[in-house]
Amino acid sequence: MNFAFTEEQEELRKTVRAFLESKSSEESVREQMETEAGYDTAVWSQMAEQMGLQGLHIPEQYGGSGFSYVELGVVLEEMGRSLLCAPFFSTVVLAANALIQSGDESAKKEYLPGIASGATIATLALTEPSGKWDEAGITLPAANNGGNWSLTGTKMFVLDGNTASLIIVAARTAKGVSLFAVDGGAAGLTRTNLSTMDQTRKQSKLEFNNTPARLIGNEGDGWKILSSVLDLAAVGLAAEQVGGAQKVLEMAVEYAKVRVQFGRPIGSFQAIKHKCADMLLEVESAKSAAYYGMWCASEMNEELPSVASLAKAYCSEAYFHATAENIQIHGGIGFTWEHPAHLYFKRAKSSELMFGDPTYHRELLAQRIGI
Repeated sequence: MNFAFTEEQEELRKTVRAFLESKSSEESVREQMETEAGYDTAVWSQMAEQMGLQGLHIPEQYGGSGFSYVELGVVLEEMGRSLLCAPFFSTVVLAANALIQSGDESAKKEYLPGIASGATIATLALTEPSGKWDEAGITLPAANNGGNWSLTGTKMFVLDGNTASLIIVAARTAKGVSLFAVDGGAAGLTRTNLSTMDQTRKQSKLEFNNTPARLIGNEGDGWKILSSVLDLAAVGLAAEQVGGAQKVLEMAVEYAKVRVQFGRPIGSFQAIKHKCADMLLEVESAKSAAYYGMWCASEMNEELPSVASLAKAYCSEAYFHATAENIQIHGGIGFTWEHPAHLYFKRAKSSELMFGDPTYHRELLAQRIGI
């Protein structure tokens, strides 16, 4: 098992970082935060057409490039580093993975090429007002009327639900949890933007009122598919968190070198040295966890469920701690709206809670390894 990235993977990282440094600067992030859609359509098109990012890990027969989850993880790490405002995570990590894992050939042929080309923005509507991430939390009913399915109920905290043209909805039928595809313009669908702490990632409330839907995969297989998708999403989010954590560590160290207090750089003070050293230790450990998760995800091996929970729990805490320490090291300026430190802090907090907080994942890990 080799955790060193190949030359091609390092080249991919370099290319994506250069692209995001020019297209997702702090100024661009602040601009997109204020908009209704939350992303720049021109950048989204460039990501798909010039970089091929949306189709990176989608199999070639469905219009993608057929790379592994490791390459996708590298891209997500760079996106986390630059706080990219785009419906990439919802479309590629949630919706595309749900379609790939579903094993539904006709749905894959119909929807994946659009995702790979950037034409389709998609998302996964899983959580409900209860805020639970487990199987019991899915209660929205699906009704079958002569082979035509329809949904009625509410989904909350749906990533990019306001802009998605394809929504994969987890609902309950007589046979259990099942997955359904709903068109973004379907009758009876009402979308409401939610006001969130992390403005770099849009969330919506979706209300379905007898909304027509198409069954994906087999009825009752929904949770089996979703548990794999949630593990893949946890690993993807861990990679993103590692990118953000590395960036705030660099910000803190750079500031400690240039900020002079009492006639010397604050980095020469022991208290600041200790903070930076602790951050470095946590960020490097988080990288090990996330990279191991990416390898398990690319192999889809039996270790994935336990490693996904481990990576999500550890990377969430490491990222949040790093963003908090970054603000402390910056002192007064770190608390201001003008400084980017708070953007990372808010992203870290929302990512910590997404797909279940560290306590939830430690409990899940204990169950999965049979403690």
